[in-house]
Amino acid sequence: MKRDLKDRTKTFAIRTWNLCANIPKSREFNAFVNQLIRCSSSVGANYRASQRAKSRADFINKLKIVEEEIDESMYFLELLMEIRQNNLAEMKSLHTEASEILAIVVSSIKTARANGK
Repeated sequence: MKRDLKDRTKTFAIRTWNLCANIPKSREFNAFVNQLIRCSSSVGANYRASQRAKSRADFINKLKIVEEEIDESMYFLELLMEIRQNNLAEMKSLHTEASEILAIVVSSIKTARANGK
């Protein structure tokens, strides 16, 4: 599963980047697009960092960052879905993938906490 989630978070970042590359460049869109690219790529980077955690507490802390970044990605996808109807199917697909990653991460955090007591 570790490898699978590493691949999924990386693919999520790449798919999000490709989506953003097709959004018109304007001051208004750029604000959302830049944030979406940052947080979507941060998901995978922080997940990878969690795999090198030095302790259970460090692991949980890094996964909490992943949780925040994937939730932020979902927020910006939701904004773009409200504002822009082009590529709606891809935005919905990315939102679904983000929701699945979020569920996995939250479950991992709960398991890590339960095993630490």
